[in-house]
Amino acid sequence: MKTFAIPGLISAFSLIVIWAALQLDLSPEMIVGDSMQPRVFPVFLMIINLVLAAFLTIQYHKNPPKKAKRDTYHTWCTMALFIIFYLLTVYLDMFISIAVVMFVMCLLWGERRILVAGAISLVTPITVFFLFDLVLRVRFPRGLLTNWYYG
Repeated sequence: MKTFAIPGLISAFSLIVIWAALQLDLSPEMIVGDSMQPRVFPVFLMIINLVLAAFLTIQYHKNPPKKAKRDTYHTWCTMALFIIFYLLTVYLDMFISIAVVMFVMCLLWGERRILVAGAISLVTPITVFFLFDLVLRVRFPRGLLTNWYYG
């Protein structure tokens, strides 16, 4: 029963966020245009979260997790990378910080192929940027690269 606490907490959180998002008023057509309503994206993410929590529950049922030893070095370095991510995002650009932190995190957690770590750290922010900018029509906060892109 203890192993199902995490998927249960994830599901409860997702349902609370869905409920809160559905409490948002619909935006007028002249503000939103042909974009999504503000409530759609959090609901979409939380539905994905619920599906992943269901898969996690199935995995826990088939193969219960074994007790893991603690690895404090990687944990503390990852937390330090999140602080670096925040500082780079505030003072430089969010997409530069995503690329830098993803690259270092790949190496920190054991990826030995520099080209793979570099490709992941470049393809991910570029894909996220164009998905949000072109498909979802969401503009990002200004930074070094976004100032150059937006003009």
